[in-house]
Amino acid sequence: MSPDLILPYAGALPDFASRPVWCGRGSTVIGAATIGAQAWIGDDGVIRADGQSVTLGERFWLGPRSTVHIATFTHGTVCGDRVTVGRNSVVHACTVGSDVVVEDDVVILDGATVGDGVVIEAGATVFPRATLESGFVYGGTPAKPRRPIDRAGVAERAERLREAMGESPASPAPEPHEADDTVFVARTARLRGRVGLGAGASVLFSCALDAEVGPIVVGADTNIQDNTQIRTRGEGVVIGRDTTIGHNVRVSDSRIGARCLIGIGATVAPGTVIADEVMLAAGATTDPGQLLEGGHLWGGRPARILGPLDAEKRAMMARIVEGYCRHGREYRVAQMEAE
Repeated sequence: MSPDLILPYAGALPDFASRPVWCGRGSTVIGAATIGAQAWIGDDGVIRADGQSVTLGERFWLGPRSTVHIATFTHGTVCGDRVTVGRNSVVHACTVGSDVVVEDDVVILDGATVGDGVVIEAGATVFPRATLESGFVYGGTPAKPRRPIDRAGVAERAERLREAMGESPASPAPEPHEADDTVFVARTARLRGRVGLGAGASVLFSCALDAEVGPIVVGADTNIQDNTQIRTRGEGVVIGRDTTIGHNVRVSDSRIGARCLIGIGATVAPGTVIADEVMLAAGATTDPGQLLEGGHLWGGRPARILGPLDAEKRAMMARIVEGYCRHGREYRVAQMEAE
């Protein structure tokens, strides 16, 4: 049993201690990832070690549509033994101990440290550089301790989470898609309907872009990262140029401007209008019809202004776009060579 797609990065291929127990449809493993024995990777699970390493211990369980990634310039990702990750969660550039349960729709952000014997409840966000002490259940945004839990309790939560995941329903088949030679579309991404991609755009691994009614229009040099889902049921989605849509974002009919960053695990509700030069924080949500004015960092549920978009944040956003343009070129070549 092997992932659907394995690609090298900078000459490094993933290293599996033994053949995984299960690899689902659309599962992807890339680069300098070391994965322990008895791994389980669900449908559209993505493990991406491109620029830093990912080290996952024995009996690592990655639920459907969940993502493990790194921060290229600062942090790799390390998980201990017997870590269970639910559906649609992101483990990003952090350190996670052993006997940990990460439930559905959780985001763990850069530089965070999660101790042994921890449960992170569904929908929680672990903020950058946070420390979650061993032996507690955590929940909320930011994640806070709820109550103590022993190892037997953690094991029970892990078993329940694994049983609840079961088998995912079959995903719609991708449709043939013509794009500029500078565009990268991952082999495990699914594009359906009227989807237009500008020059230099990239749609990464296990993304689902479903233009069910209105079109999806993506600007030049914009990157849409792993496991993001964009679906239209009305007028459609338009995304400006030089914009980053992070991992596991959900976007409905809306307008997103140029030079924006939509953070990991965010949700953009129908009718949202996001002006140019907006950063929407990880795990944030917008209200239907909400207008996000440009030049600000927005966050929360629902999103509100947290502060100005200063020069440092703007420079960081530009670096991400530049880096993903480079990734797109590299992955295009690697994917062609792997076919």
